[in-house]
Amino acid sequence: MNLSVVILAAGKGKRMKSRLPKVLHEALGRPMLQYVVDAVKPLKPQKTIVVTGNGAEEVKKRMDGEDGLSFVIQKELLGTGDALATAKGELSGNTVLVLNGDCPLITAKTLKRFLNKHSRNKNDLSFLSFVDDSMSGYGRILRSESGKVTGIIEDKHAGPEEKRKFKELNGGIYLMKTGILKYLDRIKKNGSSGEYYLTDIVELVSKEGLKAEAYNCPAEEIRGVNTRAELLEISDVLKRRVISKWMDRGVTFIAPDTSYIHTSVSIGRDTIIYPNTYLEGNTRIGNNCIVYPGSRIYDTIIANGVIIKDNTVIEKSRIGNESEIGPFARLRPGSVIGRKAKIGNFVEIKKSSIGNGSKASHLSYLGDAVIGSKVNIGAGTITCNYDGKNKFRTIIESGVFVGSDTQFVAPVKIGRDAFIAAGATVTKNVPAGSLAISRTKQQNLKGWVRRKQLKVKRQE
Repeated sequence: MNLSVVILAAGKGKRMKSRLPKVLHEALGRPMLQYVVDAVKPLKPQKTIVVTGNGAEEVKKRMDGEDGLSFVIQKELLGTGDALATAKGELSGNTVLVLNGDCPLITAKTLKRFLNKHSRNKNDLSFLSFVDDSMSGYGRILRSESGKVTGIIEDKHAGPEEKRKFKELNGGIYLMKTGILKYLDRIKKNGSSGEYYLTDIVELVSKEGLKAEAYNCPAEEIRGVNTRAELLEISDVLKRRVISKWMDRGVTFIAPDTSYIHTSVSIGRDTIIYPNTYLEGNTRIGNNCIVYPGSRIYDTIIANGVIIKDNTVIEKSRIGNESEIGPFARLRPGSVIGRKAKIGNFVEIKKSSIGNGSKASHLSYLGDAVIGSKVNIGAGTITCNYDGKNKFRTIIESGVFVGSDTQFVAPVKIGRDAFIAAGATVTKNVPAGSLAISRTKQQNLKGWVRRKQLKVKRQE
């Protein structure tokens, strides 16, 4: 089957009350339009056309990089019939699939089944339908006494008798032979709305004696989004799908209702995810890991056996096998943590590499640094990497012991197996195996406290 796809994404989405085009509103970290694009990819269409209107340039920019997508603009928002007509000149192949860009729950599995039924039954026009009394705003499918599809009436134009009699609702996803597109020119503008309804094509095709049929599909997959509340509802559905998938693959969720997992995240077997966790972007978590409560991990690769302790934030970083991060740690973009390393509480790492077996257990800032293996970073250590204009690098080679309350004024290099005394301010390179001390000589003034107390009493 030579297939072309048209995704209708031109609507203003007035009820969203937002300057952002409706199809770019996100569910689990991705725009709604992206879900629809991904659902049609397995169908391998010859061409996928997105009909834009409101915020056309913004939609095109957000979807930049998606192979096989092309865009047309519906200059006046005159309804779904006019939107498809806008794309008609760009279509090729013998079959056209039409979807809405605000229906992110549709799956490739359902679309494949739909294509097979359409092809097997040699229909001229097919569309998806569902039955759900709890949902409103969807067109109602009209059938003859024999059950033949005769048309679709929009919900706002359906009277009480039609709503009572016809319970089957239009899902808004169509398959048609390209020859059916000529009927778009015969759709009349609706008198009350001033729009051309794509649903009217069903009645036109039926009256011509051509074969039109509706196929039932899960109501959940057809749900569109018109409000923020509906966006929240479909996000919850997507979240349940994602978490169910990973539980089926051997991941434990302690309280899945409180975990927020993007669809693009990957989690390994026997990993445990605690409550109130946020796994976002292209995060990859290995096997046998533990992510404790309150942690947020974004675009990060985590190897096997890693423990992420409570209230830790990690962005665009890499963590090696069996390392421990947190609690209350922050790894900023560009951080690379080696195997069996430890980044403890209130430690911030920025664009630095920490070698295998190294430790920064508490209260430190390491920025623009290269730290070797088995290095001990004492509490209160800071790399002074910024002079107000430029950033500079600190290099600490393997085996170095850094005492507490140390400042490294970059650029500076610390040689292998060196010792840095507590309280040092290091401004020069330290040779391998050396001890660096930078502090004033301690003085003990005997009797000072007593003399101070007597002086205060005399003043009183």
